Amino acid sequence: MTLLDPKTWQARTLSGGEYEVTEPATGEGLGALTLATADDIAAAVAAARAAQPGWARSPHFARAAVLRRAGDLFTEYADELREWLVRESGSIPGKADFELHVAAQECYEAAALASRPLGEVLPSEEPRLSFTRRVPVGVTGVIAPFNAPLILAIRSVAPALALGNAVILKPDPRTAVCGGLSLAAVFEEAGLPEGLLHVLPGGGETGQALVADPGVPVISFTGSTAAGRRVGEAAGRLLKRVHLELGGNSALVVLQDADIEGAVAQASWGSFFHQGQICMTTGRHLVHASLYEEYVERLAARADALAVGDPYREQVHLGPIIDRPQLAKIHGLVEASTARGARLAAGGTHRDLFYRPTVLADVDDHTPAYAEEVFGPVAPVRPFRTLDEAAALAADGPYGLSLGIVTRDTALGLELADRIPTGIAHINDQTVNDEAVAPFGGVAASGTGARFGGTANVEAFTELRWTTVRREPAAHGF
Repeated sequence: MTLLDPKTWQARTLSGGEYEVTEPATGEGLGALTLATADDIAAAVAAARAAQPGWARSPHFARAAVLRRAGDLFTEYADELREWLVRESGSIPGKADFELHVAAQECYEAAALASRPLGEVLPSEEPRLSFTRRVPVGVTGVIAPFNAPLILAIRSVAPALALGNAVILKPDPRTAVCGGLSLAAVFEEAGLPEGLLHVLPGGGETGQALVADPGVPVISFTGSTAAGRRVGEAAGRLLKRVHLELGGNSALVVLQDADIEGAVAQASWGSFFHQGQICMTTGRHLVHASLYEEYVERLAARADALAVGDPYREQVHLGPIIDRPQLAKIHGLVEASTARGARLAAGGTHRDLFYRPTVLADVDDHTPAYAEEVFGPVAPVRPFRTLDEAAALAADGPYGLSLGIVTRDTALGLELADRIPTGIAHINDQTVNDEAVAPFGGVAASGTGARFGGTANVEAFTELRWTTVRREPAAHGF
């Protein structure tokens, strides 16, 4: 049984131009779909607003049942969905399996939100019952990127639906199948009533139309900091609530007492997993000076040993970069860094879209690949000598998403983490971690704080309403 058939995509009628779905590893076409326009956004919002009140009034157990069934379907159709994640987004199979696991867990956790107590009784100066209640926002707009397309869509879509909302999802067109149409197909089979989930793939103009539509009071955006600023500015002018999960340049701090082989193993994963195309990627390696040279040597050796190639047809550690503009950005930052004096310890080359995992040593504040988010498999390494210097270096820069600290003294690791402002911190682990039960988000240029997971989801996708009830009508002065 097939969940996604390219022959049926055109049945999802949209009015934009045709878009060829391609496999970045080969350039091969995988099918064609139609992109959405601003008119499609308006029509979808109208349909969503019409359908949402009935869904919000439905019993909590009915909404929970749809979410649980959706979670089961991500497992039932794992083979088919894995192939789409591998071929369309360039994921290795293990990364695709992780996305499917998280997608299922997000649905199960969201199902529990449907029956969660959503208010409290308040004291009152008046003879009345006074209480708060969480109510659905109505229609939630979700804008999701290409790099972890399934996770970064489902973690907003699932809780928003469970809490009684309708959803307009705009996936990146480069991953519109695995990050968009797959969700529509799963929820349709799970029994979600018609009109509650609309998948509208498109580019920047489509996203702008979604943000601007007056029928969408909440926007959940995941993407670059530059794009997030534009979304935040537009939403702010319209007095809309917007949740921004943006970029990062996360540090891994390796203290003097660390086991160097264990640290390097974590570092390799943190910088090179999914070709470094993850917001939490380890973008800065801060290593105690006594370990620095050996660390660079060992990390470079690991990078050289990793296989890079077509993840659908070969057993590899890294697949392709998503497209040529992204490849050009990565390589440009590496070349600019070596031109400014960084030492190329490994990598720095590519074949087509396959970029070798790269290690840069002797970097400083002015090294482009150290100072900026690369979004590619590049590991800049810099030494430090004191804890104060490590804390200052890790805290420096505009971002504040994730942090890893490697040390045998876990209490010291926690103390150091408290000195570095980030939304996420891991002691004795690298920076790339995600769980459906955990809040996720960054500070500063990395976003507007932790969301997703439990209470954070409730706050993100509902409004808090104050209600009072009297036995008799109130008497006032006039």
